[in-house]
Amino acid sequence: MPEDFSPARFTEFLARTLASIPRSDQRRWGELYVRGLLSVDGKKTMRALASNAGGGVEQSLYQFITKSPWDCVPVRREMARHLHRHTEPRAWVVRPLVITKVGRHSVGVERQFVAQLGRIVNCQQGMGLWLASDQLSSPVDWWLALPECWTDEPEMRRRASIPEHVGSCPPEQCAIRSVARMTDEWNMPARPVVMDLRDTAPHPVCAELADRQIPFVVRVDPAMSHTALEPLRSPGRGPGTATATAAPAATGPDGGLTGALSRNRMPVEWLDHRTGVVRATSVGSTRVRLRSPGGGRDGRQELVLLGAWGKPGRRGPSEYWLSNLSRPRLGTVYRTAMLSRRVERDQAEVSDRLGLRDFEGRSFRGWHHHMTMVSLAHAITVLSRADRGPAHEFSVPRSAKVSAA
Repeated sequence: MPEDFSPARFTEFLARTLASIPRSDQRRWGELYVRGLLSVDGKKTMRALASNAGGGVEQSLYQFITKSPWDCVPVRREMARHLHRHTEPRAWVVRPLVITKVGRHSVGVERQFVAQLGRIVNCQQGMGLWLASDQLSSPVDWWLALPECWTDEPEMRRRASIPEHVGSCPPEQCAIRSVARMTDEWNMPARPVVMDLRDTAPHPVCAELADRQIPFVVRVDPAMSHTALEPLRSPGRGPGTATATAAPAATGPDGGLTGALSRNRMPVEWLDHRTGVVRATSVGSTRVRLRSPGGGRDGRQELVLLGAWGKPGRRGPSEYWLSNLSRPRLGTVYRTAMLSRRVERDQAEVSDRLGLRDFEGRSFRGWHHHMTMVSLAHAITVLSRADRGPAHEFSVPRSAKVSAA
């Protein structure tokens, strides 16, 4: 094990999270797998993980990950509850995961358009749900978005051992299911859900989260045709003020929305988790109606829109966020949105190095088992760092100057 890891944290955490696995030998293989993820340099192949354990166990580790019928959901549930107790997360951040592949045999692989990359690639597309605070973030649940070519073909389903109840699921719908599982099945107190909806219609996702009484802060692009926003005149200042009458319809992000946001702007201090630097950004807010694609009064939601001027001299904001948080401070909403950068940083610095994209097996169960083990290794890493005390980068001085985000 790396020298800076706490043996007590490792032993206690795995004993608690792996307790739902019924067989003691399987729990032992789980511990060896996580230990290998934390210790092996480079790509986390099954052979490399087995060699780290002293050799002669490759087949057993392979069986544990790809074939054994242990359920990963109770493991993830206990991990999420433990993190909630010990880290007090401020948000649940949804982050898409794209795993490029060369061949076509891994479960869910298909040549498909990836919005984040803006092109067609041969890949798996997944989604992770992360608990996030200013100090750390950690993934606790995963979904694999299966294309219809995998779910509609019996031979493909059989080859990858895809359960009968699993069907094709767009990433944003996978996110809703994961959030619902956290609140309905795991009985965890809801936190604001942060996710990026610039490349899909935001209304269905926002409507379902609102129906479930789950707060959210989602990134949108008002210039896209699937994002229909109407500014509302508000008599007060701030994102929680009461709504009055509808303003003239906006013609786009440079129309009525920009004017409404500009009239209610203020500098907001926030910690840029990508760099560890405290910044201050000019952020405006206004109340808006989000229309459903089909239109009609029943399909309208009244929400708060935030616009952030990340670059000096821009006429309009460089980013937009929608929220249903009840009467929050403008700075609270924006700082919650910026926790997405905490997740971006921790995925790059921790999860990717622990083998997040390294699973080479072909089974649906194996993919989920591997992602669960990586999440455990990630949680141990960030909790061990937290044990050593808060880093100075997490303090937000009052004297921070306004600068571009």
